[in-house]
Amino acid sequence: MIMMPLSNYLMPAFKITPEQFSYIVAAYSISGGISAFIAMFFVDNFDRKKVVLFAYTGFLIGTLCCGIAPSYIFILLARIVAGVFGGVLGAQVISVVADSFNYEIRGKAMGILFGAFSLASVIGVPLSLTLADMFGWHAPFFFIVGFGVIVLFCIYKYLPSFNQHLVNKTNNSNNVWNTLQQIVFKRANLIAYALGGTLMMGHFLIIPFLNPYMQHNVGFNENQRKLVYIVGGLVSIFSARFAGKLSDKYGKHTIFYICAIASLIPIYIVSHLGVMPYYYALVITGIWFVFSTSRNIPAQAIISNIVPPHQRGSFQSFNSCVTSIFIGLASLIAGKVVIADETKKLHHYDTLGLISMSVVVIAIIIAYFIPKQAANKVKS
Repeated sequence: MIMMPLSNYLMPAFKITPEQFSYIVAAYSISGGISAFIAMFFVDNFDRKKVVLFAYTGFLIGTLCCGIAPSYIFILLARIVAGVFGGVLGAQVISVVADSFNYEIRGKAMGILFGAFSLASVIGVPLSLTLADMFGWHAPFFFIVGFGVIVLFCIYKYLPSFNQHLVNKTNNSNNVWNTLQQIVFKRANLIAYALGGTLMMGHFLIIPFLNPYMQHNVGFNENQRKLVYIVGGLVSIFSARFAGKLSDKYGKHTIFYICAIASLIPIYIVSHLGVMPYYYALVITGIWFVFSTSRNIPAQAIISNIVPPHQRGSFQSFNSCVTSIFIGLASLIAGKVVIADETKKLHHYDTLGLISMSVVVIAIIIAYFIPKQAANKVKS
């Protein structure tokens, strides 16, 4: 959320091309995927709270290194460090939520969780861009670290232990081959991983260059481009909770299909925008944020229920591995497809939109192969 809006600052600061910037974005995701894969083999052997504390500390250290980066190579390496810990952290957050709520009401819980991500867009992204305007691109990273230290203390003091999953652990749980068989190679798990990966890929094909695209192609000024994240985040906060409640009431699969299919229209429009009044563009991007967020909530609820609680940490770690790799690939593909001319105008962004739509369609097809009754077999 912080790196991609800063593309307008980082590319001239380090004198890099859109392709080189995509490597910075991809570095976090790919390193996160690798660390999540390694964590899969041991993460369910520990209290989830301790894992969260460890991973969040490492993430903040990596973010601090991003803020003090004197060169392109340094910030690339710092992003790798942050990604190593971030890949573990994200999976454990979802595991904690899944452990805390039964499947019947997990859609609502996921809606609140992803509503919090939207809140980060509303507050964090515009604030970070303002800090970058006032104090330089380093400031947002320092702010995240400072605020993160407060959050770290709150986690330590107020988050309860999550160790009930240890009760059902067996001696075979620590066996590497057994872990691969139970977590990676099961057909249902593979389908769930494919669903999560394609959904993230479809979204992050568009995101990396949205900020410069809105400025140099659509005609937004410095203040107006911040509104993309404010408006998108605000509408997503409410739509996320609403989508969560609807998915609990009418079924996760049904709401996912509706939101995923509906998201295809704004993807096409957003990626084919020309110069227009900013308020028209904000309506379109706002609708895109609504459906992109809303399709992910029932999908995550479905994915989280594939395995029993004592395997959930390992499962979510490998799922994080897969989604991180798909996000990284999306960033690399975006960097290869998009070209900036001498006026900084981006070309072939419309091609990215078509690729994104195709990937989302694939995700819809994949979801069909996760039976509704299978998703209801496991209760937390």
